[in-house]
Amino acid sequence: MSGKASFFAELKRRNVIRAALLYIGVIWALSQGIAQLLPVFDVPNWVVRWLIIAGVVGFPFWLAFAWFYEFTPEGLKRESEIEPSDSITAHTSKKLDRWIFAVMGLAIVLLVTDRLVLTPHREAALRAELSEQAKHGALAAAIPEIETDPSIAVLPLANLSSDKEQEYFSDGITDELLSLLAQVPELRVIARTSSFSFKGKDTPVPEIARALNVAALLEGSVRKAGDTVRISVELVRARDSKQIWSQSYERKLDDIFKIQDEIAAAVVAQLKLKLLGALPTAKPVDGDAYALFLQARAIARQGSAEAFRQAITLYQQAVVADPSQAAAWTGLAEVYCTQAYQYLRPVDESIRLAREAVERALASDPRHAPALARLAWIAIFHERDMAAAARHLERALALDPGNADVVAIAAMLARRLGRFEQAIAIDRHLSHDPVSPTAWDDLGYALLYAGHRDEAVAAFRKVLQLSPSFVGEHQNLAVLLAGEGDATGAMSEAQAESDAQSRLYALVAAHFVLGARCPLTRSRCSRPCAAKPTSASNGSRRPCSAEKPTWARSRHIRPSPPCTKIRAGCRSCARAATRRSSSRRSSSR
Repeated sequence: MSGKASFFAELKRRNVIRAALLYIGVIWALSQGIAQLLPVFDVPNWVVRWLIIAGVVGFPFWLAFAWFYEFTPEGLKRESEIEPSDSITAHTSKKLDRWIFAVMGLAIVLLVTDRLVLTPHREAALRAELSEQAKHGALAAAIPEIETDPSIAVLPLANLSSDKEQEYFSDGITDELLSLLAQVPELRVIARTSSFSFKGKDTPVPEIARALNVAALLEGSVRKAGDTVRISVELVRARDSKQIWSQSYERKLDDIFKIQDEIAAAVVAQLKLKLLGALPTAKPVDGDAYALFLQARAIARQGSAEAFRQAITLYQQAVVADPSQAAAWTGLAEVYCTQAYQYLRPVDESIRLAREAVERALASDPRHAPALARLAWIAIFHERDMAAAARHLERALALDPGNADVVAIAAMLARRLGRFEQAIAIDRHLSHDPVSPTAWDDLGYALLYAGHRDEAVAAFRKVLQLSPSFVGEHQNLAVLLAGEGDATGAMSEAQAESDAQSRLYALVAAHFVLGARCPLTRSRCSRPCAAKPTSASNGSRRPCSAEKPTWARSRHIRPSPPCTKIRAGCRSCARAATRRSSSRRSSSR
C-alpha cells in the first residue's frame, strides 16, 4: 500500500494527473468546436473522428511527457536533473488548475450552445431538407418516365446575339424545332403556348416538367452574327434534371435546316423512340427568305393593326425571295384571315387574298398541314361549308396530328356543327398544351354549349388562373352567374373584367339580376322574365324575344347578343352574351 501511495503521491507531485485532465479537456473542447464548425466550412465528419483517435493515441505520450519533464524558469528540463529544493511543481500545479477550469468551462459552454441553440437549428434544417426531399420525390413521382411516356417540351432558346432585336430569330428556331418534333407520331410534344409560358423565368426543371407533364426538356441558346448561326442545345431528363445529351452547331444561315434535322434526329435517338415511318425533315428554303419569315411571324403575334401591316410586308418579301416557302404563304394567309375577322380589311378582299396565299402554299407543298387547316377555317367562318372544312381537316390531321393549331380548328368545326361532346373530347386533349389559357377557354365554351355549366365555370376559372388579364373571361363568369340569379357574384365578376366592352356586357347581366336599369338602354325589361316555366311548355324555358339590331344581321358582321336586356335564368340570353366574347377572340388561336 505504501508503494501505491507513494506512486500516487509522485503522480500528484509531478502534476501528471492535472496534465491528464487538461489534455482530456482540450481534446473535448476541440472536438466540440470542430463539430459545430463542420457545417459552416463543409468539413467532413471523419475529421472529428480522426481527432479523437489521435487524442487517444497521443494520451500515453502526454502522460509520459508530464512524468519525465518539468517546466522551470530556465525552460523545459528532465525531472531527474532538477533538485527537489529547486522544483516549482507546486507553483505549476496552480497554473494547471486555472487552465483546467478554463478549458472545462469552455467545453461546457460549447456543449450547452450545441444542445440549446445549434441542435434545434440543425433539426429544423434537417426537417426542412427532408420535407423538400419528400416534395421533390412527390414532384418526381408526378413526372412521367421517358420509357413509358415519350414526351418533350422545347423551351424557348435564349438569344445570345449582340443585337437583342434578333430575339425573333431564336424564338423562330424554337418554333421550327417544335413543329418538326411534333410530326413524330411516337413523341408527345408540348405546344408553343405552354412552352413559351416559361420564357424568361428561372423555374426549376422538375417544376416545369410537372406543369407540362413531360419526361424531357430541350433547351439551349442561339447566337447569330451576320450569316453565321451558332446553336447550342441540351436534352434534359426531367425526373432528375440530368443532362442526357448536348451539342453545339455553328453553320452558315443556309444550313439552318440541316441543324434542325440533326437536332430532331438526335432527340429521337436519345429518347430511344422506335419510329414506324421515316423521321420528318425540314424543307430547306432560302436563308434570307427564312429570316424574313421568322421576323414576320414574330411581329404578327403582337396582334395590332400596325403589326399585321408590317407582317404582311415582310411575308410578301419572304415569298418574293423564295416563292416555294409554304410556311410563309400560310402565315400570310393567316394574317389576312385575322384582318377579316377583326374587320381591319374588307372581308371579301381579305378572304380572296387569304385563299390565293393558301393555294400558293399548297402548290409548293401539298402536304403542308397548316395550309389545309387554314382552308378549313375559311370554309367554316366565311363560306359556311362545313363539309369542305371537314375534308380539309381530315387530311391535315392525318398529316400532322400533333399540330395544336390544326386540332384547335377541328374543335371549332365540331362546335359549329353542334357536336359539343365531340368538341369537348377534342378540347380535353390538353396534354399537348396544358398551360394555354386559350385551350382552356375553348374547353370552357364547349362545356357551356353542351350544358355542363359547373365544368364550364371551372374551365373559365382555370383560364383566369393561368392568365388573370384574359379578355372576356370575367364577363363569361358574370353572365353565367347572372343566369343562375347570383347577382352578387355576377357584379363581382363584371367589375373585375379589364376590357371595357366586355365589362359593359357583364354589367348588363348583373344589373338586371339586381332589378336595376340597363347601363346600355337605361330602361327596364319590357316584360316579365321569360325564363320562368309556363303552363303550356311543360316546364321548358322560353328565350327572350327581343330583336337584335338591324346592323348585326349582316352576313359578315358578328352578331351582338340577341337581347341586351338579359334576364336572370334566361339560358338563351346568357349563352348569347357569352358567345359575344368568343366572337371577339382572334382567329390565330
